Parts: sequence; C-alpha cells; structure tokens
Amino acid sequence: MLYDALRFYPGGDRAIEVELGDGMDFTINFIVHRLVAAVRQAQIAAIQDLIPELASFQVNYDPDVMSYEDLCAEIGQIYEQLGRGVTGSLPSRLITIPVLYYDDETTACIDAYRKSYPDKVPDSDLICELNGLSDRAALMRRHSGTEYWVAALGFWPGLCSLLPLRPQCRIIAPKYNPPRTHTPKGAIGIGGALTCIYPDATPGGYQLIGHTPAPTYDGEQRLPDFKDSLALFRAGDRVRFAPVGAEEYRDIQAQVAEGTYRHDIIDYQVFSVDLYLDWAKAQEAAA
Repeated sequence: MLYDALRFYPGGDRAIEVELGDGMDFTINFIVHRLVAAVRQAQIAAIQDLIPELASFQVNYDPDVMSYEDLCAEIGQIYEQLGRGVTGSLPSRLITIPVLYYDDETTACIDAYRKSYPDKVPDSDLICELNGLSDRAALMRRHSGTEYWVAALGFWPGLCSLLPLRPQCRIIAPKYNPPRTHTPKGAIGIGGALTCIYPDATPGGYQLIGHTPAPTYDGEQRLPDFKDSLALFRAGDRVRFAPVGAEEYRDIQAQVAEGTYRHDIIDYQVFSVDLYLDWAKAQEAAA
C-alpha cells in the first residue's frame, strides 16, 4: 500500500528514513527508485548518500549543512513535483546469472541443517508444495522463466532483493525458523516473494534452490566487471537466471579462479514502467 504522504523518521543524528508505503510491491519500489533518482539529481549539498530499499530509502546527510526539518521539507517538495502516479522510465542493465540448480553444495547445506532440525522439509520440496509445482524441474522452469527487478541492496555488501517481473513466475516461500548459521557464497534462495543471491558465506534463512559460480561481490576487485564497484548489482538493474549443467558450471569456476570471467551484462537499456505495467496486466489476464 502506498501511503498518502511520505513518512519521515530520524535515524540517529545523521540519517533520515523515508517511507513511501508498506509491502513487497513492484509499483511502490519503482516510485522509491524514481524519487531517489530525482533527489540525487537535485544535488542537495547536505546529502552524502541515498540507500533505496523495498518501500523506503535512507538519506545520510550532514546536519551542519541542513537541518532535519529542512531536508525533510525539501524531499517532500520533490515528491510532490513528481506526483504519486507510477509512470516514467529509468536506466536498467540486464545481467544474466548462470545457475546450477539443486547443486551439491547447497544440498549439503540443507542436509546439515536437517541433522539438527529433522522436521524441516527439504527446501525445493517445500517450495513445490506451497506453489503447486509438480516437481523440481517445474520449479527450475518457473524460477528461470522471468527477469527479476533489483529492488534493493543491503544487509550484507552486494546482497540483492529480487522481485520477479513476469506475474506467472511468482514464487513464495517462508524463511527458515531458526535461520541457518552458514550459507555458501553464491547460493540462490527464495524468502517471502523475493529471490536473493548470497554474495558471501553468511548466516541465512532463505530456502535454497541452486548455486551460481559467478560472483556478485568481489572485495578484492579481481574480476574485470568489478573495477568500478565491489558489488555487481545496482538498484533498478534486471537479472535473468540461466540454468547450466555441471560441466559449464565448472568451466565458469575455472575462469573465476583465473580472474578472466566476464559477466553477461547488457548496459544500454531503459526500463519503462508504463509499458511494463501494461504488459504485466495483459499477462495476468491471459493466465
């Protein structure tokens, strides 16, 4: 739900939390990104950083340059000028991520968890049951059958929150309870209505369905596609998952180890929300 007006909350003495709505909704998230882009374009001297999230964004600022109240008012004016309608376009790269579904590494992670919690249904079986899918092959087809919108980045450097753009490919899943203490780097999981790629070995709670050998975070910036940033994704990018077999998976691993791997990135595209919403409505009507 989109709120009637922006809601502002102090985040200590140097940050502001700006909330636009409540829920994992694509239209709200697009408005977040459009407002963040407009605030960035306004070049307000006090602002040091802008961090978009699913239905909100954080503003890091210098209170010696502008007060909390004045900055909130400035952002509110920009929002009013934009209007509350969901329209417009943003630059959006398309990045293809290779995936080995139901790989040995994430399977071992699930099995290790189930030794302590034997009642836990294996992740892929649980997702199939909850989403009316006949088997793991059907789950792989649905998960890889859409582009995903990079709605937010956070919690861990390079960690992405991905929303499916094709309505028929939506998948839902609960998070682990309690969460895992370990998740392999490169694991791909589903939690709520989101997909994520674990950029490093961390604790986690998403249901695991596969693994990518292609890094999404490179702290040492070894690979060519990380020269300008430690993290691969930007908010507003789109991601497509491409299933690969074990041989191609190992070949990509070898290229990564050599430092020669190049990600498949199309960086000249623009995403029109007006055209997308018309397309998504037609897709749902035809389903």
